[in-house]
Amino acid sequence: MADLPPHSGDDQSDENPRNPFAGTPLEQMFGALAGGDTSGLQAMFGQLQQMFAPHEGIVNWEMARDVARKSVAQTADRSPDAADQTRILDTARLAEHWLDGVTDFPATGVVGVAWSRAEWIESSMPAWRELVEPVAESVVSALGGALPAEAQAMAGPMMGMLTQIGGAMFSQQIGQAIGALSREVVSATDIGFPVNTDGKPAFVIQNARDFGEGLAENEDDILLYLMLRECAYQRLFASAPWLRAYLFSAVEDYGRGVSLDTSAIEEKLGRLDPTNLAGMQEAMTGGLFDLDPTPAQQLALTRLETALTLVDGWVDEVVGQATDKAMPQAQALREVIRRRRASGGPAEAILAALVGLELRPRRVRDASALWGALRAAEGPGARDAVWAHPDLIPTAADLDDPLAFAQRTREADEIDVQSADFDAQLTALLEEGRPPASDEPAKPSANAEGDAGGEGADPDDPSGNEEGERTSE
Repeated sequence: MADLPPHSGDDQSDENPRNPFAGTPLEQMFGALAGGDTSGLQAMFGQLQQMFAPHEGIVNWEMARDVARKSVAQTADRSPDAADQTRILDTARLAEHWLDGVTDFPATGVVGVAWSRAEWIESSMPAWRELVEPVAESVVSALGGALPAEAQAMAGPMMGMLTQIGGAMFSQQIGQAIGALSREVVSATDIGFPVNTDGKPAFVIQNARDFGEGLAENEDDILLYLMLRECAYQRLFASAPWLRAYLFSAVEDYGRGVSLDTSAIEEKLGRLDPTNLAGMQEAMTGGLFDLDPTPAQQLALTRLETALTLVDGWVDEVVGQATDKAMPQAQALREVIRRRRASGGPAEAILAALVGLELRPRRVRDASALWGALRAAEGPGARDAVWAHPDLIPTAADLDDPLAFAQRTREADEIDVQSADFDAQLTALLEEGRPPASDEPAKPSANAEGDAGGEGADPDDPSGNEEGERTSE
């Protein structure tokens, strides 16, 4: 075995750190783990130190960021220059102008920017923390709970260490997934929602260029089409401020019910080599924590998938209207985007294996048809008004019959809530469900139409006036 660093002395620099196990029985064990390579031993110690570094929550987000950045550093990551920033800014201005004519949602009022892949990672980390943390906490907690009771009792204080190791493995894999995503995404909204919160249209300039390779369309047209989608996403999330929390709450509801298949865990753990951290991480990525959704989790997943589909369908519909006559090649680009969103990429597969979530829509054509039917029935204003409240958005069942949803929405919009008839019917409905006071008999309701309950009403009772005003409490 190669000589280890001296046990004592002043030579304890970063380049030649002291081996804390020199002269002890642990020296041989850790030397074997390192394969007799001093640099490997030092790397292992550094990894262990990072694993057990104090941090908030289950996931060590500093570790995840570091892993993601190192992953990006292994490939070329061109930083945008002044020409790139100018090009993005000019393209964003043109895209916003086109969108002004097809949607009532206003532009966010901020200029577009160009990012490097590393800048996308830094900008997206807060969103990943909000998205992944609830599921990670449930998965790691479920891992500890999956052990038999006698094993937990024997582990004792070691349970905390096992939880920390599980969190560290999770952190490393999340970092690798984010790093891989940074080489695939073209913009701040490419995963279905803005990873930034400032409403700023942003592009990963290298990935945007890579996206156009092999396509017959002009590079400027490709960038403009992608920018139209990016700006449309940003407009929607800025105009429907509840939408982001709605998506993330579905993820939280999903994570709250995580359960693990203990038999599968035992089988996979039995095949793992505890001295091979890379192998353990690979097994984790391959589905060590395969999840079997409960009915409540499935509802949360359906809600998340439907919302993402409706968002992507709305963007598809709006951009289709904006490019209908001005960009003939937009239809071909539209199909490229649809196929790309439907199939996902390697990084999305990693994320799905880790937390059981697939952040991609599946019925974009149906959603786009639904929004188009509503626009055709009542205009773009009615289409956009549906995003005013989460209770108004279509359901998964509505995607099966877009025309029926458009018809119901039109009928609801035709109701005059200011009319005397509407107020009278609402008053009668409220009176029917109100219990009588204990010290007086119940009074029949009366309205302007003289319904059956109003024939014996007191003419001085204000609920019986001809305008159907509500009774004073």
